[in-house]
Amino acid sequence: MKVVVEADGGARGNPGPAGYGAVVWSADHGVVLAEAKSAIGRATNNVAEYRGLIAGLAEAAGIGATEVEVYMDSKLVVEQMAGRWRVKHPDLAVLHQQAKDLARHFGRISYAWIPRADNSHADALANEAMDAAAEMERGGEPPTAAVREEAPPKSAEVVTNPAGWTGAKGAPTRFLLLRHGQTELSVQRRYSGRGNPALTDLGRRQAGAAAQYLAERGGIATVVSSPLQRAYDTASAAAKELGLDVVVDDDLIETDFGAWEGLTFSEAAERDPDLHLSWLRDTSVPPPGGESFDAVAERVRGALHRMIAEHAGDTVLVVSHVTPIKTLLRTALDAGPAILYRLHLDLASLSIAEFYPDGAASVRLVNQTAYL
Repeated sequence: MKVVVEADGGARGNPGPAGYGAVVWSADHGVVLAEAKSAIGRATNNVAEYRGLIAGLAEAAGIGATEVEVYMDSKLVVEQMAGRWRVKHPDLAVLHQQAKDLARHFGRISYAWIPRADNSHADALANEAMDAAAEMERGGEPPTAAVREEAPPKSAEVVTNPAGWTGAKGAPTRFLLLRHGQTELSVQRRYSGRGNPALTDLGRRQAGAAAQYLAERGGIATVVSSPLQRAYDTASAAAKELGLDVVVDDDLIETDFGAWEGLTFSEAAERDPDLHLSWLRDTSVPPPGGESFDAVAERVRGALHRMIAEHAGDTVLVVSHVTPIKTLLRTALDAGPAILYRLHLDLASLSIAEFYPDGAASVRLVNQTAYL
């Protein structure tokens, strides 16, 4: 996915109360995909500009961008990132390296200077952040030195909001939702709920490809998995690459399809024609001896609330199945039950949902498989 990143930063005085803003646009510059802004205490203009770039690249990586065009009105940052100017100041050298590390996540990245007038969206976010920094300083908070890798500056306000008009506040808990790899039942397109088929050879390769992609992406604090083997093995591949353990949550298990377990769609419809038709229209209807989608939603939302409470503000990799992942996306979208029948999730696909402290939520990505 190709995106455009615009970033800006500044200080009221140099140094002075400082802040940055960044916005991620769709490739046609028509849709805002993500925004970030933050006050960073007392710093220089150049430090704030670099912080804006770093935030913009992090947001682009968070939505799965593969190609990035960066536009800034800081000639210094653009020329240094493009490799045409040397980085001499030690504080900027640290930030320059952080930006370069983030840039490696993308298959292609370019940097270009634009006039301030053409960078108005990011400039407005940066000015809001500078206002917050100035207010923090007037309120008696101790001023903060220029940013350093080992001691990032205290923020007066942090807003990360992919849909900027919603006004969501605070650092979200980000969920990377990974479906397990292929099994024999998925090859045959059979209902696969509480049965426990192993990954096929292709399924293991899919798990490995996803694990490598997630490890390169980085930033994951914990890995949580369904107890079923196909999900646990997929999660274990990622956890090994990330240097983490797998935490099992039983509430992330797939739907219990009851008597339809192992049947194809056609076989289930032939076995129970009226019930199968009702099941496709009403999420409160369970398969014979099985579990309704409403019952799945209740337990999956319980798992969600626990994970948010235990990992607030972190990035959590959740490895599960079609219905639980669709349910988490539905919850983030605050959508009706019909969306369960309209979302498609491929094997070993990645989706991303975020939940904010103020109750807001957003979906950043659905069904990414480019790494396979």
